[in-house]
Amino acid sequence: MPGLARDTDPIRVALLADIHLGNSGMTATRLAKIVEQVEATRPDMILLAGDFVTGHDAQGATERAEGLTVPLARLSAPLGVVAVLGNHDYWTAALTVRTALMRAGVTVLENKAVRLGPFAVVGIGDRFSGHDDIRASLTQMRRAGGMPIILTHSPDLVPDLPNNLPLVLTGHTHCGQVVLPLIGPLVMHAPKDHWRRLYNPRYRCGIVRDGKRTTIITAGVGSGTSTIRIGAMPDWWLISLAP
Repeated sequence: MPGLARDTDPIRVALLADIHLGNSGMTATRLAKIVEQVEATRPDMILLAGDFVTGHDAQGATERAEGLTVPLARLSAPLGVVAVLGNHDYWTAALTVRTALMRAGVTVLENKAVRLGPFAVVGIGDRFSGHDDIRASLTQMRRAGGMPIILTHSPDLVPDLPNNLPLVLTGHTHCGQVVLPLIGPLVMHAPKDHWRRLYNPRYRCGIVRDGKRTTIITAGVGSGTSTIRIGAMPDWWLISLAP
C-alpha cells in the first residue's frame, strides 16, 4: 500500500462476501464454522462485501436476515468490522439486514467512509442494484483521511474509479460459480433480471491489476439461487497490507 509509513507492520484484512444465508448451501451452522476460521487467523480488520441473504424478493427475507446477528457477532478485529450491502440484500430486506449487522457490532456503509487505523475504508453502494454514488463516497473518503480501501459488492464500477485508488475489494461474481474447462463460466446473465449481464468478465475472479490499482474479487463463501459450484469453489481472503 503506497503511502504507509515504512515502519508499519503488515496489517491483515479478512475479506468475505456472498454469505447468502437462507438456502441449503449456507446454514447457520456452516456460517458459524466460517466465522471460527476467520477469527482463528486474528485479522486486524474484517471487511464484508455484501449479499448476506439469498432471495429475489421480500418473502421470508426478514427471518433469514435476523439469523445473521448471532454468528456475525463473533467476528472481532482491533481495527473494526465493516460491511456494505449487496444486490440480494437490497432486493429482499435491506433494512433488516442492516439492523442485524449493526446488532452484531458491524459498521454498515453506503456511499460513506470510516477511518480505521491508517486507512479510510470507503463503502460504495452496490452497482448492480443501482445504489452506488462514487462522487459522494470519495467526498466522504477525503473527509475521513488515511489510505483509501474501496469496499463494494459488484466490481463493475471499478473502471469508473479514479486511478489513484490503490485497492478495491469486491464480491458478487462467485468467480463464475459454474466454470467448465475450455468453456468457462456457464451463467453470465441474470434470468430473473431481464437477462442483464451479471458482471464484467475482466473482473470475474481473483486479483486484477489496472496500473497501480489492485482489485480483489472473492468467490464468496455461499451461493445464490443455485447451490451448485463447479470450478469456482467458495473462498474468503486474508490480505496482508504493507508499505
